[in-house]
This record gives sequence, structure tokens and C-alpha cells, in this order.
Amino acid sequence: MRRTAAEVAQLKRQKLTLERTFESSVEEVWELWTTRSGIESWWGPDGFEVKVRRLELRPGGVLDYTMTAVLPDQIEFLSKAGMALSTQHRVMFREVDPRRRLVYEMLADFIPGVEPYPVTTAIDFESTANGVRVVVTFDAMHDERWTQLATMGREGELARLAALLKK
Repeated sequence: MRRTAAEVAQLKRQKLTLERTFESSVEEVWELWTTRSGIESWWGPDGFEVKVRRLELRPGGVLDYTMTAVLPDQIEFLSKAGMALSTQHRVMFREVDPRRRLVYEMLADFIPGVEPYPVTTAIDFESTANGVRVVVTFDAMHDERWTQLATMGREGELARLAALLKK
């Protein structure tokens, strides 16, 4: 099978993993990952808000959303980097196994001077005696700096999710 340069680059990228256990039910955590109101309540890095435009939770379905910087530090960072304060994103669901696993792909098309490329994320949910264990595995970005920023963003998302679940 012949692969495009982008597909080959995707295969060579490192996978990163973050893991958290939440004192909650797998049903509650699943709902926060898979519903419009759930996603809007915590998704995105600190200092950003998300508005879902479309959600089709099925293999081949999409999540279309707008992410907007709302805090001064994020606004300043994006402005200095020549990036828009509000961006449109599309997630393509590859796997949807209710309360067990989500796999999706999105296009990293927001980085100045970098050709867009796909980033795959897998989220595994497991009920435990202490709640639900969530393992997030995602592709590294095109370079070390952007991988660090993406990791910090994912860690921030998980912290926002944890805070929401404690309410």
C-alpha cells in the first residue's frame, strides 16, 4: 500500500499518554465527553471557551466547534503569534464504544507556517473501585514546542474536567 508523505509522518510521530482517575461514575464522565452541554462545560485549554455547532456521536460522525480565547494571557499569546483569537475545529470520530472508548482525529490547521496535519486522540474509560480511570493517548505535534503546548493544553482540560466533576 502506497502512503502519502502526511501519512508516513503521522506513523512516525510519538504517542503521548495522560491518565487520571475521577471519583465519579463512568456514565457521568462519558456524558461530559460526548454531549454538547458536557463538552462546552470543560473542553479546551484554560483561558478558552468552546461552543459546539454540530455533534454526531458515531463512527464517521463529526464534532464541529468554535474555540475562543477569553483570558488576557491567552489573547496576548495568540496575538503575538499572529494567530486568530477564535478558531473553527472539526473532530472526526473514528471509534465510539459507549462508556469504554472514543477515538477521534482532528486537523492541526491553526499553526502559522505549518502545513495542516492530522492528530489522533484515543480516550479509554474504565470503571474502578475509586471511580473511573481515563487514559488519553494522543499524537505528538510537529515539533517539541508545539507538543509541549498540546500536552499542557490536555492537562489543563483534564484539570477542568476534574474540577467540574467535584462540583
